[in-house]
Amino acid sequence: MPTKRCFYEVLEISRTSDDGEIKSAYRKLVLQYHPDRNAHDPAAEVRFKEVQEAYEILRDQPRRQRYDKYGHAGLSDGPVGPTGAEGMADLVSDFFGGIFGGGGGKRGGRDVRVELTLDLEEAYRGGRKTVSIPRKESCTDCSGTGAKPGTKVVRCKHCGGQGAILQGQGFFRIQRTCPYCSGRGQTIPDPCRSCQGTGAREINMPLEITIPPGVENGMRSRVQGYGEAAGQGGQSGDLHVFFHVLEHPFFQRDGRDLACEVPVTFSQAALGAEVLVPALAGKPVPLRIQAGQQSGDQVRLTGWGMPEIGSARKGDLVVVIRVETPRNLTRRQEELFREMAGLEETEVSPQRKSFLDRIKEFFTGANEMDQVPQTDPEPKKQRGSK
Repeated sequence: MPTKRCFYEVLEISRTSDDGEIKSAYRKLVLQYHPDRNAHDPAAEVRFKEVQEAYEILRDQPRRQRYDKYGHAGLSDGPVGPTGAEGMADLVSDFFGGIFGGGGGKRGGRDVRVELTLDLEEAYRGGRKTVSIPRKESCTDCSGTGAKPGTKVVRCKHCGGQGAILQGQGFFRIQRTCPYCSGRGQTIPDPCRSCQGTGAREINMPLEITIPPGVENGMRSRVQGYGEAAGQGGQSGDLHVFFHVLEHPFFQRDGRDLACEVPVTFSQAALGAEVLVPALAGKPVPLRIQAGQQSGDQVRLTGWGMPEIGSARKGDLVVVIRVETPRNLTRRQEELFREMAGLEETEVSPQRKSFLDRIKEFFTGANEMDQVPQTDPEPKKQRGSK
């Protein structure tokens, strides 16, 4: 027979520990080595049994005194009686009722998630929008009890209404969810026909959702009590609204700030001008282009960005200047650009020739090189010359 370990060593406490310290140590270790958390681990199962046995002795003052005086030999008069087992059942129920599924009592309904898609203008303005929410509501025929009208639910005779049962022998006992009532502690002999005994029915409920101005993609809002209704009269779950903001074809968003590109002509960039920039507020914003503005320059318009949630402040609108190269110049525009190039002493492409001129050159073989007189690289020598 293997030698038993000291009960104080098992619970990792000292011999002077009081009842509160003993109970606290037991809670920590029994959670650590519980079989439901350590499946297929024989060592954890042995430790769990040791912890339970040590606690049963040390929590009982007369047994603890005998153990302190005589050690394990003082406990040879038999196993812990029914009173100790009942105390263990109460404690295990307290610890594991919410963790491993026991405990009975009324259960709350599940939370419901819904996606709400917005464009950037809706996210800017905020407001209200109606969505259809899939949820379970309390059955009106049985008032959420799950029992046929005129009948009642009864306490589970297998678990005594506790929702859990203890299995095992001696010190090694494990609490399991009652398989007969599924942990509810009650059974329904005659289920309601409308909800098949669940106490709830599935519906699609329209609900108006408040959209805060400035909401961002990925944000969510919780609406209490609008999740699924709980059977057996429990509390309804919550509704979680996840906001999905679509990308905008003109504006790019960075938190509270917006950015956009505005094209300007060469003359506007060179001489300066005032242009109108679209804005989510509805009316265009006047923007002054300074003379000599370069392509890629940024101009910040304060207060024309997205609203800050819960505040009157707004972000900025960052305008990126893009100088456009003109295409399909008229003859007069080309003359002016060539004149400007001459003033700047800048090399430019030769003047364009008409389509008919280029066709004529192709068929006649005439080109600019034909107009250059050919000269011999070296003059021929006359006869008789030396």
